[in-house]
Formats: sequence, C-alpha cells, structure tokens
Amino acid sequence: MLEHLQPKAVFSYFEEICNIPHGSYNTSKISDYLVDFAKQRNLWYTQDEVGNVIIVKEATAGFEDKEPVIIQGHMDMVAVKEDDCTKDMLTEGLDLVVDGDFISAKGTSLGGDDGIAVAYALAILDSDEIAHPRLEVVITIDEEVGMDGAMAIDLSCLKGHTLLNIDSEKETELTVACAGGVNVAGQWQVNHVETEGAKYKVMLTGLSGGHSGVEIHKGRANANKLMIELLYLLEREVDISLCSLHGGTADNVIPFHAEAEFLCKKDFAQVEGVLRAMEEVLRSEWEKTDPGLQISVTELEKSAKEKTMETTDFFRLLSFFLEAPNGVQEMSKELEGVVETSLNFGTISYEQEGCVKAGFLIRSSVDNAKHALASKIRKMIKESQGSCTKSGEYPGWSYRVDSPLREKMVRIYKEHFDREPAIISIHAGLECGILAEKIPNLDAVSMGPDMYDIHTTEERLSISSTQRVWEYLLKILAQ
Repeated sequence: MLEHLQPKAVFSYFEEICNIPHGSYNTSKISDYLVDFAKQRNLWYTQDEVGNVIIVKEATAGFEDKEPVIIQGHMDMVAVKEDDCTKDMLTEGLDLVVDGDFISAKGTSLGGDDGIAVAYALAILDSDEIAHPRLEVVITIDEEVGMDGAMAIDLSCLKGHTLLNIDSEKETELTVACAGGVNVAGQWQVNHVETEGAKYKVMLTGLSGGHSGVEIHKGRANANKLMIELLYLLEREVDISLCSLHGGTADNVIPFHAEAEFLCKKDFAQVEGVLRAMEEVLRSEWEKTDPGLQISVTELEKSAKEKTMETTDFFRLLSFFLEAPNGVQEMSKELEGVVETSLNFGTISYEQEGCVKAGFLIRSSVDNAKHALASKIRKMIKESQGSCTKSGEYPGWSYRVDSPLREKMVRIYKEHFDREPAIISIHAGLECGILAEKIPNLDAVSMGPDMYDIHTTEERLSISSTQRVWEYLLKILAQ
C-alpha cells in the first residue's frame, strides 16, 4: 500500500507496524517485533518484563567521539473505531488509505501517534548509509494510558544525555515543556430493583472527540457529560429506569460516543419526542465544535422485565456527574492561550446488576493545581458514596533555560526550512519529564511531522511532512 511513498524505508516500517495490533495494553506483539528486528541485525537490545524495548547501534565512522543521541517514542496507539466498523483491533491490523498527501485508516484511528516515531527509528537503525553518533532507541509501552512504560523503564544502560522525543504533531513546532497529569478512577456500588416497561436504547454519536491535551481548549462536547444530561431530562420527562450506560474509549480521549439502555412505561413517540427536542437544543449549542452531533433512539422490546438501578442511586449519581468539573479549568497566566489545568471525563460504564465506573484525567503545568483538582474530584466521588483510586501520575517537563540541543535544532531548522520554528510548551503529556528524572542533566526536545485529529477515526498523517521531518532528523544526527 505505501511502497511508492518516500522516504521508502520509513513508510515500509510504518506499514509493518500498522499490520500489528498495538493498542494500549495490547503491545506484546509489537514489542516482540522490535526485539526480532534487533536480533536479525545483530544490534544490542533489551526488553524488560513489561515490554519496553531499547535498541543500541554504535556510531558510524567519524562519529565515535560525538555525544550519544537517544531517540524516543512509544509503541502503543489509541485504538478507536467508528460505530459500524467490524474490525477487531485486538487481533487485526489496520486498513490503510492514501488520499492525496494523507495516510489514514479505514474506520479506525491510524496510530501515527506514535507509530511514525518507531518507523523513523527503525529506518535509521536499518541503514548502513546514514551518518550518526551512538544511537540509543527507547520505545516504551502504554504511553497513552498513563505513561506506564516510561515509569517502569530502567535506563541505566544508556550513555546519552541528549534526547529526541518524536511524539509531536506539528512540523512547525519544537516542544520543550509540557504539563503533568494523573488519572482518577471512581467506582460506585448501586442497588437494583425489578422493573417492567418498554426497553429503549439511546445513542449519542457524531461528536468531534479528540486528544484531551491537544484539543481540550477547543471546547468540544463531551459525550459522557451530554449523555448524563439526556438521562436527567428523560428521567424528568418520561420517568426512566437505567439498565446500562457506556461512554468514551480512554481517559485521554475526549468522548465522542455514548449510549444507554433503559426501561420506560411511555410509548416510543413520547420518548422520541423528548430526545428530538433535546437534539435540536444540543445541535444549536454545539454546531461550531460538533456539527455531526446526533441522537438516536431504538425500541428494543415492547415489554421487558429486568433489573435496573434503584431510583435513589440513579439520582445520586446523576447529581455527581452533572456537578463534576470537565474541560479547561484554568488558563496560564504567563503564556497567552495556553491551558494550565484541565480535567477530561473520559470513560463511564455500567452494566445490569453491576457497579458504575468512571475515569478522569487531570492535567496541569502547575503541580499544586494538579493535586488540588485531583483532591477535589476525589472528595466529590467520596461524598457521592463512591470509592476512588489515583494512578498513572507523571511529572511535568520543565523548560530548560540552557539547552544546547534546542539551540542546535533551531539553527538546523532555519537552515533546512528557511524559517524559524515555534518553541512551545504543550498541555498534553510527554514522556520527557519522566525520563528526565531517570537521566541526570537530560537535554530533550520533542518534534514530529504534521498529524491531524489524533486519537480519533479521522486521524491522518501528512506524507510530505513525514519526508521533510525525516530529512531534518538526519541533519540533526549528522551534526
């Protein structure tokens, strides 16, 4: 599919990666693929017990005295698919599509974040013609779900103190700092009662979704929050009893889909009428950010008798989720237009006769603000008679005033592109802060080719930008 694209080696490896299922928590095959790659080329490697892989290639002739360079990315992707896509992303590879300058995947996310970093690294490691110092390639697992791989990895085998993180999505930018984050998971035990009525299924679809760090400031609708509003309205207007509720795909993805099943004694026309009125209101409210918003309702059974959530518990949870914070909480006072603190209500699930579970991701460039917001949401969970756990906490990556790597990359960028790069701090999380705690005096910069709508089924990677960034990367290694 990609054999005609340039750089040929990069896209060849990218296609191989796309043929291997590698969503978060499903990285064993891609990890073993990297090990096999190293073995076949007699390169030194290590694979730890969680699946992180490090591959080392010694310097080419004339570069033996140069400072080693660490090339770093992650092997997992956010694996999401469209509602009607039948692909099993746990076992099947992606169906790639080339359309003009862009590569995407049919019906699913692409995983350019961060498959392109792995493809760049393998293309360099496989070449006998590219000039470079000692290369230390670090590929981590499960970055997208809490940076678990970076947290666990042992980097004592590395000699380098200069790191190129290839996990950014805009060619015109070099990232030099980022926010820290923490996941909070809530769980609520609920009682159940036997209920009779017609059984309905309501689906909220067509939202834009997106990366909860990169696009949180765009004010896009959160499907989980909107579904809670729908359920509150349905309870008030037609008296429903909840059977199940599901929304979101991961804590770091702005939810673009949610669905619920419920029993109700009202007929289909009354239920549909309430939802049509709500759809009109929501489509007007979110027309600029989520023009594809749709609400659909289906009558599953005309007469059902099932266990549903007890009414008092239903109201208790509706109250919590309606009041829980979501989205941007604070903008930076120092950097105009930059988000300081945010919370993404990423996932919710409830099955018949089960408990309710929800996941939240908090990000902030200010540690105290991150901890304060985490404490606030945990307190709210406990006050609503739930329990909670905190996990996946990672530090922010602080701006380094004296950075020889940044200065070199800016100089080469201007020579290569004939323009200045933007030097930025981002609200999304990068592994650089964690790795900086493991490598004393680490000098790091993040870069990457143009990608759009990452973490969604609209994700696409620019072919021409991949070529330009490849050439830029090689120039960095050669100096």
